[in-house]
This record gives sequence, C-alpha cells and structure tokens, in this order.
Amino acid sequence: MFERFTKDARAVVQSAVAQAERTGADSVDAEHLLLALLDREASRTSFALAALGVAEEGKESVRQSLAEARRRAGLSQAESDALAGLGIDVERIIARVEEVHGVGAMSGDRKGRSGLSGRRPFSRGAKDILERSLRAAVTRHDRHVGDEHMLIALTIRPGVPGEVLADHGVTYESLVRVLYGDGEAKAG
Repeated sequence: MFERFTKDARAVVQSAVAQAERTGADSVDAEHLLLALLDREASRTSFALAALGVAEEGKESVRQSLAEARRRAGLSQAESDALAGLGIDVERIIARVEEVHGVGAMSGDRKGRSGLSGRRPFSRGAKDILERSLRAAVTRHDRHVGDEHMLIALTIRPGVPGEVLADHGVTYESLVRVLYGDGEAKAG
C-alpha cells in the first residue's frame, strides 16, 4: 500500500511514529497521524488547514484539544457529555485518579517508564486512517495518496481526531471544497 504514498504522505507516517515514540505510546494511533499532519509545512494539508482558519494558533488549539482528550483516557467530548447525561462526572473521576496516581495518569503515556524495543505497531484506528486515505485517493481518481488524503480520512472516521477537527471547522465537506474546489462529498 505504501508504494502509492507520496513523499509527503510517507513523511507523515514517519513523523507519526516519532510522535508516538516521543510520548511513550504503545502504538501509533490516529491522533499521532493528526499531530504529524499539523507539523507539515508547504503541503496540501498545511494549505487546506490555513484556508480553513487553522493557522498556527489554531494548530496549537487542536494540539491542546487532543491533549485534553488524552487526559480523559481518549474519551471524546461527545462521550464525556453522554456520560454526564448518565450522571457520571468524567472530570471528577479524572481529578480523583490524578490525585492518587499523578497528573496524566489516565493518558496512557509511558514517558519515563521503560519503553518498548523495536517498532511501534499501528493501532487499528491508525491502520483504518491509512486504508481510508487510499480509498479517498481512489474516490477522487488521484494516482497517489498524499497527506491531504490522510486529513480527509481523519474527518470521515468517528473518534477524537475527527471530533477535534470538526470543532475547529475542518469537516469533510469544507476540506473537499478547499482542496478540490467542489462540493462533491463522496465519503471514502
């Protein structure tokens, strides 16, 4: 599959692996792919994000939103709201866990602990993003998978990265409009 990835797309994958290693994560997740995309410069993704109002301050806001979700053990804001509707105060639970085990205890970060040796595997979610990237390229009749296809895939897949992007005005429809100049919205 990677033979169809552009140089930029391959760089995103490598950067996502580095993001996972830096945080001590057990695997490369969809969140790491989004963080890697945020770091891109002079690419179709950086152009699209800027066009949608996610410039440097917006990118930092996206990073902060991802960090908040990680602190909630990966729960999206929608999931936290749903639990609140059932009378479960996620923030209170997090505060209690952090009081006992330290700040960030629920984040799953393994910084400071003995790390894994060798390569980090890609989580099911990250693999799904890469597969959806390929489908997005095929749907658009693009010959190669670029970093923009990864961003499109992140907007399609349910979960924290897609929710955070939508909260910052980056939806599938707006992204396709900016990247391709049309309103054609065929989700891959």
